[in-house]
Amino acid sequence: MNKSELVSAIAAESGLTKADSKKALDAAVAAISKALKDGDKVTLVGFGTFAVSKRAARQGINPATKKAITIPAKSVVKFKAGSELELQ
Repeated sequence: MNKSELVSAIAAESGLTKADSKKALDAAVAAISKALKDGDKVTLVGFGTFAVSKRAARQGINPATKKAITIPAKSVVKFKAGSELELQ
């Protein structure tokens, strides 16, 4: 599912127009992104939790040259599915 399909699904489920559904989706994504950038955890009960995790620097190998390289430390977003989110 891409963004336009998600907007259509939101519009069909909520009764909003597609324009209003797109605004709501964009606002939700922006709010989640801002919270994660601020280091907060975002929990949507029944759906899951978004959290920021720090990944340490590590050694890797450049596949083209076979030389060792250092992969820098960085922060990554992790998602843990809620118990009610079942794919059956």
